[in-house]
Amino acid sequence: MIALEYPDLLEALLPAESAGNTFAVADPATGEILGRVTNNDVAAARAAIQSASAAQPAWAAHPALARGRILRRLAELLLQHQNDLALILTREQGKPLSEARGEIAFAASFFEWFAEEGRRAYGEVIPAPQGDKRLLTIRQAAGVAAAITPWNFPVSMLARKAAAALAAGCAMVIKPAEQTPLSALALARLARNAGLPDGLLPVITADRDNTPAIGEEFCRNPAVRVLSFTGSTRVGRQLIAQSADSVKRLALELGGNAPFIVFGDADLDAAVAGALVSKFRNAGQTCVCANRILVHESIFDTFAEKFVAAAARLKVGNGLDAGVEQGPLIDARALEKVQALVDDAIDKGARLLLGGKPHALGRTFYEPTVLTDVTPAMRVFQEEIFGPVAPLIRFSSETEAAELANATEAGLAAYFYSRDAQRIFRFAEVLQYGMVGINSAMISLPEAPFGGIRQSGLGREGARLGLEEYLDVKYLCIGQDQ
Repeated sequence: MIALEYPDLLEALLPAESAGNTFAVADPATGEILGRVTNNDVAAARAAIQSASAAQPAWAAHPALARGRILRRLAELLLQHQNDLALILTREQGKPLSEARGEIAFAASFFEWFAEEGRRAYGEVIPAPQGDKRLLTIRQAAGVAAAITPWNFPVSMLARKAAAALAAGCAMVIKPAEQTPLSALALARLARNAGLPDGLLPVITADRDNTPAIGEEFCRNPAVRVLSFTGSTRVGRQLIAQSADSVKRLALELGGNAPFIVFGDADLDAAVAGALVSKFRNAGQTCVCANRILVHESIFDTFAEKFVAAAARLKVGNGLDAGVEQGPLIDARALEKVQALVDDAIDKGARLLLGGKPHALGRTFYEPTVLTDVTPAMRVFQEEIFGPVAPLIRFSSETEAAELANATEAGLAAYFYSRDAQRIFRFAEVLQYGMVGINSAMISLPEAPFGGIRQSGLGREGARLGLEEYLDVKYLCIGQDQ
């Protein structure tokens, strides 16, 4: 069990030796079983949807101001319990405690943002072509929403979805990743403490075997009107197909393959620092992290030298230990995939500058790794790595950089560093991505829309557009027909 200042945050966590229909939650850094949670099935998911359907109309009828007060109180509680929540997050996910604290603050910012944004679900008056008619639109809650959240940012991704849905007047049924259910359970407990009525934010925990059927229930159940998912493109395609019969709205944030491009006129030290943060944050297990680092040939060798030196200084270890900057990968499958990508690159001619193997700490720790002489024929160029592996690629012109950057089906995030004002606007428009960081590696903010194009998903989270995903537009025509 996790020793918390407020133990009731994990009231649903059962002792490690518990029997019955449960599954274990383990610390990836140590292998310790933290406890067990209920292994729900389709029947439980269906019951949660029914309860949400019963509770949602009254919540939608609540004035937006009143809903906002509860969301703002939840934001306050997240910050009040930041240390406990960060400890839960680090223990079940592995990221350094400093990163976990940052994620809790980031999650709180979404509830704070949407507490206000829910009051701005504006309609409009439309000038009528005839004098005997008045035309207007209103926005209303879409109904019950369902969310399938990922293990890499289990608190902030839940918050980004739930804050928007609740602000719009929707209920939301949550299916957290099987590796990280404790964060979702703790957040739901704080939501109740903040005054959220029962039935509006149920959490359906389930293991890997039960998860696909629950996801299918979310897709096919007609009571679910919006489905939000963050995860792989492969699973996203399945959810699209399964949702066809119920014709529900989909908000999908899928896989990425982010290019990080450094032009010859860039602030080199800033670019190295940005690439380091983008690549190795959360052990490279982020959907928007630098997946391919493209560097102009005029500065390539200098950049590589500085980048390798900085990566070599990263402290790898248990996220609870002081000064740790990179924790473990989430599980053994993740470790195997990362090693397979590195081996494939080396077999096809890549040169290893740093790392390249599991860390001496064992378990799922992996060395910060840098590869050079990487080509588009290698898997590390084509696939989302989701690990602490940085492929360096040389380019000679802006045209070549654009071609390499866009040579993927993904279109989530891209980054580039340049001090040329004309290039900044010109090149940003050429990149085929939903989000572009320019001289900045940290682009996620509650005020800004988050999402991709092409195979990286549908819809947007955060910002004004995040609220729109959970609102229906209703057109009213008021006339005096004779």
